[in-house]
Amino acid sequence: MSGETVLLMVHAGSTAFMAGLIWFVQVVHYPMFVGVGEESWRAYSAEHQRRTTWVVGPVMMVELVTTAAVALGLAGSVAGWMGWLGAGMLAGVWASTFLVQVPMHERLGRGREVAVMRRLVATNWVRTVLWSARAVLALWMLGLA
Repeated sequence: MSGETVLLMVHAGSTAFMAGLIWFVQVVHYPMFVGVGEESWRAYSAEHQRRTTWVVGPVMMVELVTTAAVALGLAGSVAGWMGWLGAGMLAGVWASTFLVQVPMHERLGRGREVAVMRRLVATNWVRTVLWSARAVLALWMLGLA
């Protein structure tokens, strides 16, 4: 197995993992926030953030590094535009994460606000769509190796 194939497999695996996870978060996890009561909300929110970081942090780093490698041409069988399209979509995911979702989670960490929970679900569709599209693109790239 070539290094290019391994790169594209790790890239597709990390991206597909995040796409699957974001669908679970979008359809199951975030909508259930409203069912957590006021008295336990702060502890729940803090624990949610702590545990989520341990799950998504390493995979997002792997995805970031492999996306950069593909965009920089280390997967020679992949057209340059595909690598840069994937990188652009990942930039959109990261921008949404750190400019939109993280501030909402920080606000929710200070107190239970149903309106913010609903905005979190609504704005998370950006990441859901982008990660889903990235997964399709990453699998397409893998098929080219």
